[in-house]
Amino acid sequence: MRFSIKLKFSLFLGLLLILAVSVLSYLVLRGVERNEQVQAEVSLAQHVKTVNLRVKQAYYTGARLEPQQFLQRRGRELAAELAGFTGLEVTLYDAEGGQVGTSVQGVPSSGNPGTADALAYALQDKVAYQSKGDKLLYLAPLQGPEAQMGVVQLQYSLKSAQAFQQTLRNLFLTTGAAVLLLSFITGYLYFSRAAAAISRLKKAAESIRHAEYISAPPVKRKDELGELAEGIYFMSREIESSIAAKDEERRKLQLAVTKLQALEQQQKQYIGNISHEFKTPLTSIKAYVDLLNMYDDDPKLLSEAKTNIAKETERLYEMVDKVLQLTALEKYDFESQAELLEVSEVLRDICGRMNGKAERFGLTITLEAEPAHIWIDRESFMHIFINLIDNAIKYNVPDGAVNLHSEVHGEQVEITVSDTGIGIPAEARDKIFEPFYTVNRDRARASGGTGLGLSLVRNLVEKQGGSIVLLETEGTGSAFRLSFPLVN
Repeated sequence: MRFSIKLKFSLFLGLLLILAVSVLSYLVLRGVERNEQVQAEVSLAQHVKTVNLRVKQAYYTGARLEPQQFLQRRGRELAAELAGFTGLEVTLYDAEGGQVGTSVQGVPSSGNPGTADALAYALQDKVAYQSKGDKLLYLAPLQGPEAQMGVVQLQYSLKSAQAFQQTLRNLFLTTGAAVLLLSFITGYLYFSRAAAAISRLKKAAESIRHAEYISAPPVKRKDELGELAEGIYFMSREIESSIAAKDEERRKLQLAVTKLQALEQQQKQYIGNISHEFKTPLTSIKAYVDLLNMYDDDPKLLSEAKTNIAKETERLYEMVDKVLQLTALEKYDFESQAELLEVSEVLRDICGRMNGKAERFGLTITLEAEPAHIWIDRESFMHIFINLIDNAIKYNVPDGAVNLHSEVHGEQVEITVSDTGIGIPAEARDKIFEPFYTVNRDRARASGGTGLGLSLVRNLVEKQGGSIVLLETEGTGSAFRLSFPLVN
């Protein structure tokens, strides 16, 4: 069921008025009630003072008796006399709570059982009162010559106060209903004007949706609706202007297509370079296959072919694997799972794996590592250092060495991989991390290098939040320093 906005606003205004009138009525009535209560307590306290003065006067002017005997003899007389002074019904009780006199007709001599708790409280030299219908019973200590001798009970009528409060309630009800009705009618008429303005704004929005742009604000008001109308008008102008700019955007899109075509050409060149790298080991393999087809009975050739084909196959396999990994790094992210890694322990494991290859080339691997923890993917960490150690072995000299040193500097773990090999010329230092770049191509082909290892290492290091730099070395050899954030 659909409700118009003017009806919703009017009902909301009515609810607010009902809430306001209810809160105001409650506060006023509570205030009046409290004021009546305070006035009654003040008046009753004054009457209690009068009662105490009169009782003391009667006690001291008559025969000297004990306070309780005095109350037993003079209680009825004093209750009637005090009722005349105060204009209230008076009941007197002795120190034991027994009624000794009352001006109230029809009350038994044993007292009113409904006031037992209040009477017990008043006997403790305190003031107590309780309401019973349209009457207020006020019980206060009756003072003797030395201490409390009993309790005086004053009966106060609440009829006039209750009648006044009822009159106020009726007045609030009638006035509130009249104000609510008048406000609802006025609000409905006022919101009708606002709803008409909103309807015009809706029609303007529908026109813009159908590409019929407005030429002037649909509503002229000095409020939020007027500001909204101005906003719709300017939005219409902007949309119309943006359509005129489509040709420019189309031109920019054509330029982007041209750039993409150039990028595609670069990719083709990249694939051609890779294909050229693949061609060399394939050519060697094909040559040995052709020789075997011609001289399959030559044992020496057979042994040489097996060895060289195996080498070229391994080289081709490594090159394909590294190309795939580098391509994945450039296009996607490797799936990795970081974990807390103890650096010295993993480096020791890596050195153990590479030790066999180092011994085959007559090299030694040494490790000096401080205990330290970093947050990194284990497989990426192992791949980084296996590549670096593998390069250090390939480009080393006979009886050379590969040294790993790990230590903590501040908030970083620094790991240095150095070798005693052929070193890196100064002119090549800025290019060694580029894909397919090798310092000595002949040496690289002889050892199976493709120039992809360091490029892959740098990508892995940076993706794990670390850094790698080539250090200046004196004499021969090269050294790389890697830094990773320390985990305390």
